[in-house]
Amino acid sequence: MAGIHDSLTAGSAAGADAGASQRELTPRALATGLILGALLAPCNVYSGLKIGWSFNMSITALLLAFAFWAPVARLLQRPSWGMLESNINQTTASAAAAITSSGLVAPIPALAVMTGENLPWLPLIVWVFSVSFLGVWVGWFLRPRMIEQSDLVFPAGMAAAQTMRDMFAHADEAMSRVKVLMSSLVGAVLFNVLDKFVWHLPRVGPTLTASKLTFVFDPSLLLLGFGGIIGLRAGLGLLLGAAVAWGLIGPILIAHGIVQVSEDQVSWFEPLVGWLLWPGVAVMVAASLTSFAASLFAVSKHRPHGRARQQASGNSWLQYAGFTVAAVLAIVLQVVLFGVHWTMALASIPVAFVLATVAARVVGETSVAPIGAIGKVSQLTFGVMAPGHPVTNLMTANVAGGSAGQSADLLNDFRAGHEVGANPARQVVAQCAGVVIGSIVSSLVYLMLIPDPATQLFTPEWPAPAVAVWKAVAEALSQGLQGIAPSALWAMAIGGVLGVVLALLERWLDPKRLVFVPSGAALGLAFVIPASTSLMLFAGAGLAALAHRFAPGWAARFLLSVAAGLVAGESLFGVASVWF
Repeated sequence: MAGIHDSLTAGSAAGADAGASQRELTPRALATGLILGALLAPCNVYSGLKIGWSFNMSITALLLAFAFWAPVARLLQRPSWGMLESNINQTTASAAAAITSSGLVAPIPALAVMTGENLPWLPLIVWVFSVSFLGVWVGWFLRPRMIEQSDLVFPAGMAAAQTMRDMFAHADEAMSRVKVLMSSLVGAVLFNVLDKFVWHLPRVGPTLTASKLTFVFDPSLLLLGFGGIIGLRAGLGLLLGAAVAWGLIGPILIAHGIVQVSEDQVSWFEPLVGWLLWPGVAVMVAASLTSFAASLFAVSKHRPHGRARQQASGNSWLQYAGFTVAAVLAIVLQVVLFGVHWTMALASIPVAFVLATVAARVVGETSVAPIGAIGKVSQLTFGVMAPGHPVTNLMTANVAGGSAGQSADLLNDFRAGHEVGANPARQVVAQCAGVVIGSIVSSLVYLMLIPDPATQLFTPEWPAPAVAVWKAVAEALSQGLQGIAPSALWAMAIGGVLGVVLALLERWLDPKRLVFVPSGAALGLAFVIPASTSLMLFAGAGLAALAHRFAPGWAARFLLSVAAGLVAGESLFGVASVWF
């Protein structure tokens, strides 16, 4: 066998040995994806509860697996690590890490807050699995039309495919990126260990009042890393939102007695966020739905090409059987676990298919999975179909929106596989395996982090912004607006108009001018999370912008690896610290 370095630097997968180019769904590829998925999935649970965002783990999984198997295969005299094996690994790991799309950091804890308790561990695992499992089969049904018959790009999937090609063409560069990622991860863990057990950095603001209004120093490397990922425009939107919500509106609410606070309280976050979440939710929902509708109008220009249509594969009996099993499981669990009427449970399946179709087109065009907007559309749909039933609203929307979001995200894996010549049926096996391990690990991590959602969520430690949005919409649809303070209703109206305007500006303005137009999603999010979180996210975005400005070569090569390491390092430490 040729040396591993020679085979990797040959310029393409064709330069590897013939066996490596044919191996795909191997035990080591699947096992590697499962292990990495189990390690990376908790990161998204942790960050989802902290800031409502998650991170695509495909490229991280690709780099880590390559770094391990390239030398180990040579050392043990095993067949070299192949590109198709690499694709199975990233498919498995990304499916596990994307499990938060199933509602684990949004409708599920929202239901727990409303009922006062979490689901027991076994029903929770089965429920999370059922939503994601349905998403896998919906995604496979959509694959021929979205991947083979369409010219949709799916940028995240294309990025994963290009990363695979680059790894096998330039092994030394891939190893350099891995070293940076691992150094960043280890550094984040060590920083948090020292902060927790040694130096205890103070969380204080410039004044006592500023501290109570959440303007404090938050030494979080996870937030710095996420800030580097989201970009300067989102960072500026968070900064502006924090200044308006916690620096301007908050003091006015307190001064006029609209929100009652006590000087004895360490933080005024909890009493203030009960009012501020309404305009924040209005901005986020209006901006998301407007952007969603505008994206659909844009991508409707895509039409299948005749040649691609002739080459596209059809649906097999296995797809129909798998989809049927997944649909029946989701319907039965809605009825048994949550008391949803069978007609509403049944309706969640076609709604999921429709939403998955439109979400897939948005993902294919922009690479952004509109999970927030999809969730709101599904909640509004079932709010009309079953008014006055918040549990039904949450859990039917959980199935429809969660499976739609999951399938749209997994289509990125199909695009990456299509680009490197992978077998889609084998990718489905990998996705199902990833969903199993992701459901188990993520559900247990969630229960470990949030054993008492009624008292832990919507606090400075666990702001859970996505949970707040789902809960607010469910309550508004079931109880009407009578329970909301009149001043908050006016703020909601203003926030809704502002969200629409910002989303339309995003579509109309030249991208070069958009950096100083705040993102509606970021602006609204700043109303629901502590100001300290927004400030640290902005700091990360600002540092990343400076890196791109003054060291563009380094930033292009290593910035994503640094950010991913910071996110993973602090997330893993945060999960592990529960035992300390």
